[in-house]
Amino acid sequence: MTSQPEPPAAGAGRSTADPAAGDPAAAAVAAADAHGLELVRFLYADHGGIIRGKAATRQFLPERISTGIGHSLAMMAMSMLDSLQPVDGMGPVGEIRLVPDPATLVPLPYAPGAGAMLADQVRPDGSPYEACARTFLKQAIAALAAEGYTMSAAFEPEFTLGRRVPDPVGPDRLEPVDDSLVYSATGFAAAHDYVMDLIAALRAQDLQVEHYYPELGHGQQEVVIRYAPALRAADNHVLYRETVRGVAFRHGLWASLAPKPIPDQAGNGTHLHASLTDIASGQPAFADPAGQFGLSKTGYHFIGGLIAHLPALVALTCGSVNSYRRLQPQFWSSAFIAYGMDNREAPVRICSPLGADPGGINLELKPSDSTANPYLALGALIHAGLDGIQRQLDPGDPVDVDPATLSEAERKAIGARRLPETLTQSLDALEADELLMAALGPLRSTSYLAVKRSEAATFAEHNTAWECFHHFTKF
Repeated sequence: MTSQPEPPAAGAGRSTADPAAGDPAAAAVAAADAHGLELVRFLYADHGGIIRGKAATRQFLPERISTGIGHSLAMMAMSMLDSLQPVDGMGPVGEIRLVPDPATLVPLPYAPGAGAMLADQVRPDGSPYEACARTFLKQAIAALAAEGYTMSAAFEPEFTLGRRVPDPVGPDRLEPVDDSLVYSATGFAAAHDYVMDLIAALRAQDLQVEHYYPELGHGQQEVVIRYAPALRAADNHVLYRETVRGVAFRHGLWASLAPKPIPDQAGNGTHLHASLTDIASGQPAFADPAGQFGLSKTGYHFIGGLIAHLPALVALTCGSVNSYRRLQPQFWSSAFIAYGMDNREAPVRICSPLGADPGGINLELKPSDSTANPYLALGALIHAGLDGIQRQLDPGDPVDVDPATLSEAERKAIGARRLPETLTQSLDALEADELLMAALGPLRSTSYLAVKRSEAATFAEHNTAWECFHHFTKF
């Protein structure tokens, strides 16, 4: 990943209409006709981290692009278990609209005759709904631009490929397709047919696939999508999640992006990469060949903001009870607050640039997974990093060892505190974080906390098998 965003690859997938050059809605309708789409899904991510939506028929697509589809304003108070939480202003009275972004239209190769657009949630008068997650990210991007920066970002997901099988003494479980070794040729072979179809389906939606390899866990796969401007990156991750599972279903398989779908196997992370470009100069804002590790003062201040808000930030980037099974010492997922150069046990990693390009330096947030709402996760990362830039926060000294190998006294001396160990602990940290709570706003923060606290309470009443079942079947 470099800090310079590249334009999306030209292709037959996503509409690339420029609103200044024409009518994006008309271009989307024309694209739907060209692909023979009979249904177009208007997709959004809710506070439970679930991708939901409604679909318009081709006959009424032009109208629905303009008016949206009516939707209950209570849905952003729905948990991942379809349990509606009592939040003021999110009851049975009132309506919002799911209004799609026509520039995001794509065909869905795993669902012939269907397409999708990413949708914003708006009030009937056209104003943004205060609980809309995509709007939150747009607002964060605007705040970043006001300081003179744009962001390129990439979600780096892992997932487990397997089969949903009955368990004689409990709920269904996920049985992985193989027991191969990390990066092994056997792993490539076992998942080959599925992966080839997945890559084709992603490319048909103009998602640029950079890398693929079998990962550490049994049946675990990593297919990496190239960086993009921040909003596009989050949109891409929604489409990616849907495509990974949709292609699996057509193969008679099951794919899960849950952090720990199988308790004794390696967890699935979704590392979040980000870099900034200075708008005025067009130059990478994180790069300074004279700086330590080639990172600029702006980059260090950004890290300072991440470190300062990290306990609260993980409530939004690791958004499920299941997430915290993964965030354990020496799991290469990060457990202690620290940063370092290519330190894969630090929550914030300074990544070496590829090749000889110093502008290719970027930051990686490791405590992040696909149970998070990607718009909330990336928007919160922006707000935290921007706070570091504005207040010129010092992140302290980098750590070049695994913090778990240090004594408690040594960790205390370098400020390597333990990250929250449960969803409840991270929610407590979020509720105490004035900056992130203010950025989220009253309705969004109240409903998010209500949804997540309800999930924490419900899963506390059940065993590990029940928890893993409900996560692997929903993410």
